[in-house]
Amino acid sequence: RGRVDYGWVIQWKRELFTRAFARFHSNGPVAIREAYEHFVSRPDVVKWLDDFALFMACKDAHGGQPWNTWEPELRAFRKSAIAKARKELAENVEYHRFCQFLFFRQWDALHAECRRRRIEIIGDAPIYVAYDSADVWAHQKLFLLDDQGLPTHVAGVPPDYFSATGQLWGNPLYNWRLMEKQGFEWWVDRMRSTLALVDIVRLDHFRGFMGYWSVPFGQPTAEHGEWVRGPGAKLFEVLREQLGGLPIIAEDLGEITTDVVEVRKRFGLPGMRVMQFAWSVISTDPFVVDPGNPFLLHNHDANSVVYTGTHDNDTSIGWWRHSSKPEERTCMQLYLATDGNAANWDLIRASFMSVANTAIVPAQDFLGLDSDARMNFPGRAEGNWTWRLVEGQLDEGLARRIWCMLLLYERCANPPDYVKQVKPKEPPY
Repeated sequence: RGRVDYGWVIQWKRELFTRAFARFHSNGPVAIREAYEHFVSRPDVVKWLDDFALFMACKDAHGGQPWNTWEPELRAFRKSAIAKARKELAENVEYHRFCQFLFFRQWDALHAECRRRRIEIIGDAPIYVAYDSADVWAHQKLFLLDDQGLPTHVAGVPPDYFSATGQLWGNPLYNWRLMEKQGFEWWVDRMRSTLALVDIVRLDHFRGFMGYWSVPFGQPTAEHGEWVRGPGAKLFEVLREQLGGLPIIAEDLGEITTDVVEVRKRFGLPGMRVMQFAWSVISTDPFVVDPGNPFLLHNHDANSVVYTGTHDNDTSIGWWRHSSKPEERTCMQLYLATDGNAANWDLIRASFMSVANTAIVPAQDFLGLDSDARMNFPGRAEGNWTWRLVEGQLDEGLARRIWCMLLLYERCANPPDYVKQVKPKEPPY
C-alpha cells in the first residue's frame, strides 16, 4: 500500500486508456474533441508531441526494444521512413497523443487549483535525457553519438559523498557546439514546455552546465572520466531573453567550482543548502566543528533553498540512525543543542530558522520515517521512487505541529485570521 508497483499500474492503466481511446475515437463528446484539438495545437506542446507519439508507437511496434535496434532508416530518423511509420502506425500514434491529452487535462486542472490556493509547484528537471527517448531519436545531431547511433561518451559524476566509484548515469552527452549554433533552441523549447507545467524549475546537476564529467561509452564505472567545459553563462543569457526570466533553482551540490558560483550569482539563481551535509569537523581530538561548512546555518544566505535532505539523501531519521558518522552526530548535537532523540524535527527546525528564503522538507521527515521510506539511492538502477504517501499518514496533530513551527519562524504566506501581526510602536518624537 505504501509502495508503487509500477509493473501492475502500467498494465492496469494501459487497459483503461485503450478503452477510453476507443470510445473517444468512435463517438467522443464534442467538448472533449474540441479540447483535444486545442491541446495538440498548444505552442508548448506542438514542438514535441508528434515526435513523442510516433516514438512510442514505434516502440510498441518493435516490442519495446530501444530505437537503436530498429531498421536502419527508421533508426536514423530518415524522412521517408518517418513518413511511412506515421502512415502505418497512425492509429497508435493518435492513441499516444490522446494519452498525453488526458494527462495534461488532469494536470492543468490540478495546477489551476494550486494557483487558486496560492500554491506554487516546483518541478524537477534533470540536466540530461534518457538515451532511449524521443528527444535523442528525433534530434540525434544534438547529442554525442556515433554513426550507428550509439553514444561516444556518457554522463556521470566522479567519486563523491554518495559513491566511491562515482555515478555512471549513462545518458548521452549534448553536442553543445551545435546547440549553441542553433541558439540553444532545443533548451529554450524544453524549458518553455516545463514552465507551462510548473511555476519554478529545479535544474538538477547545475554544475554540469559549466563543466561536465564525460565518461567513454562502455566503461563499467564513472572513475575514468574527465571534466569538459560546458556552455556556461551563454545558455542562461539566451534562456533569460527567450523566457522573460529565470524561475530556476540551481542544484549546486557536489564538486562546485568558482565558475558555478559566479554564474549562479550572476543570474540571481537560488542555490541549495542541505542540513544533513552540515556536520563536518576539522578534528575529533580535540573536537573542532568546521565553521566554514557552507551548509551550517550561519553560512546560509537569503537567496537559497534549504532542505533537511533531498530525494537523493536518506530520510533524516535513517541518516541519523544508519548513515551518519559518530562525529557528525556529535557535531549536530553541539551545534543545535540537542540530544538527537528527534533528529528529524531538529533538522526541520534548523531548516525553518535558516535565513534561506525557501525551506523544503520531505514528507518522510515530517512523518519521522526510517530508511525504508527513502526515495532514491544514487547509482542504484532498481527499487527507486517507489515510496508514496498514503491517506491517513498526515493527521491534524502533525498539521498543527507544522503550522506552529511555520508561524514561529515566519514562514507562513497566508497566516490564519487569529494570528495577529505585532507592529512596532511609533517613535515618541
